[in-house]
Amino acid sequence: MGTTHTIDEQGIAEVVMDNPPVNALTVAGWFDLADRLRALGRDPQVRVVVLRAEGRGFNAGVDIKEMQATEGFDALIGANRGCFEAFAAVYECEVPVIAAVNGFCLGGGIGLVGNADVIVAADDATFGLPEVDRGALGAATHLARLVPQHRMRQMVYTAKPITAQELHQQGSVAEVVPQAELREAALRIARDIAAKSPTVMRAAKASLNGIDPVDVRRSYRYEQGFTFELNLSGVSDEARDAFVAKRDTDFTK
Repeated sequence: MGTTHTIDEQGIAEVVMDNPPVNALTVAGWFDLADRLRALGRDPQVRVVVLRAEGRGFNAGVDIKEMQATEGFDALIGANRGCFEAFAAVYECEVPVIAAVNGFCLGGGIGLVGNADVIVAADDATFGLPEVDRGALGAATHLARLVPQHRMRQMVYTAKPITAQELHQQGSVAEVVPQAELREAALRIARDIAAKSPTVMRAAKASLNGIDPVDVRRSYRYEQGFTFELNLSGVSDEARDAFVAKRDTDFTK
């Protein structure tokens, strides 16, 4: 369990998240994922990365239980920094990254997928940002890469998810397939990329990042500032405590 990776003879790297029960990553888990992605991007043998998950869903964001069980703000700061590094590692990985999404993709999962180069999804996949229900903000930067501006705002305000089929219609998801075919769908695209000149593919990745209209690192860091404010106000602790205790949140503040 945990996050692992393999590299095949074609230079296709598979990074697999397997953190039961819901693939919510600990602070160490986010940094580990970031380190793996950066190392794979630097490896001259690697031509493309497939990022996928085992279990019920692709990613459920940060481990809120770890955060609430840790005294002070160390876990909160660690989670923010870990997410920042992992999202950036997907974006800055020197080769294309294909995200293969099964089940739910929530919170931090949106940060990973929104920064990926290609997305394929299982027909049961849903994508959402429940942050406002947890007293936090973040990854709207990455959600805005998946949906139009006003849909993004609606999703942030309501915390309601969107389906893989809807994202496919909007052009964000390349393919929607039965879950049993998800890995092969991602590998099929990966083989197409791996068959091309690795020098050209690395140049293409750098070029596309260079013409991006939004600085995703700075934009996400700006969002994180509001999360810190919410934590200092006490709203976030109430929302996270309610989540862990499985009770309704007191939204009077």
